Amino acid sequence: MKRFLLAVVVAASFIVVIIVTIALMTPEPQGRIQGPAKAPKKELVYNPGTLPPQDSALKVKVGDPVPEFTLTALDGKKVSPADYKGKKNVVISFVPAAWTPVCSDQWPGYNVAREMFEERDAVMLGITVDNAPSLYAWTENMGGVWFPVLSDFSPHGETAKKFGILRSDGTSERALFVIDREGIIRYIDVHDINERPPLDKLLEALDKLKE
Repeated sequence: MKRFLLAVVVAASFIVVIIVTIALMTPEPQGRIQGPAKAPKKELVYNPGTLPPQDSALKVKVGDPVPEFTLTALDGKKVSPADYKGKKNVVISFVPAAWTPVCSDQWPGYNVAREMFEERDAVMLGITVDNAPSLYAWTENMGGVWFPVLSDFSPHGETAKKFGILRSDGTSERALFVIDREGIIRYIDVHDINERPPLDKLLEALDKLKE
C-alpha cells in the first residue's frame, strides 16, 4: 500500500512540473491587460537644457507695425492688437507649450505684476500654439490669469509664423513683443525657451514709451 501511495505522489508531482513548464513557455496572449507602463523620463518629452532660439527667423524688427492677427480667447471672444490701437500699450507673450515648467511659472508671475502693467497703461495677450481645451485646463490648473489667453492652434502656428518665431517642431519661441498705442513694435525679446524672461527688462521697455 505504501509503495502505491508513493507512486501516486511521484506521478502527481511529475504532472505538476509538466503543467508549470508548459505555462511558463506559453506566450502572453495579445490584448491581455498589462500593468501600468513606466512613465517616460521628462528628458524624452522636453529638453531641460539650454535652448536658445533656433531654426526660426524673425520677420519683424523694432519700429515695424505689429503683424495683423485675430485669435480666439478662452472666453470665445475674438482678440486683435488692433482692438487696443490708440488706447493701450500691448505686451504680447508667446510661450512654447502648455503644462511645461517655465511656461507654468512665467504666466502666473505676470499675475503678481498685474498692477505694474496697469500703471504703465499696458495690457497683455498670451499666445501659444496649443488648442483651446488644453489651454483652458492648463490655466485653470494655474489658478487663472488676468489677461486673454489666445490659441494659435489652427491654422497651426499661423500667428507665430507671421512674427517669425515658429520652430520646426511646431512650438513657438518664448518671445515678448511690446507694442505702443500706435501699433508699432518697440521692444523684442526672443528668449531661451528654458529661461523665464526678466520682468525688469520688460517693465523698462514699457517705461520708455512714456518718454
